[in-house]
Amino acid sequence: MPQYLIAFNDEWVGDHTIEQLRAKSASSMRVVDDMKREGVFVFSDGGIGADTALCSVESRNGEAVFTDGPYVETKEHLGGFCVVQVADDEAARHWAGRLAVALEWPQEVHRFPSREEILQLDDN
Repeated sequence: MPQYLIAFNDEWVGDHTIEQLRAKSASSMRVVDDMKREGVFVFSDGGIGADTALCSVESRNGEAVFTDGPYVETKEHLGGFCVVQVADDEAARHWAGRLAVALEWPQEVHRFPSREEILQLDDN
């Protein structure tokens, strides 16, 4: 079964009071609880601020070069995400929709092929 990353960009989220953020957190956690009950939840993390970036890394002349903190030119960064393992795109859309409604900000869905699909590609 494929896994899907449901994520939002922190730049998509407007200003909120701490009370609003707490309410949205509680609302989204109810969706995560439903995911767990359905057996589709894999992992999630929310409220990822740019200040949590440990480092950035880029390749220069074949060498990894590390810089402390977020990449200087980055205007957007991951705000939070959830990984689900579901049967198909429609199921992933269902959970992304639930999160979008709970949080009242956009979500983006990325599909990762299952191990079986990857092995099948290798056989061809």
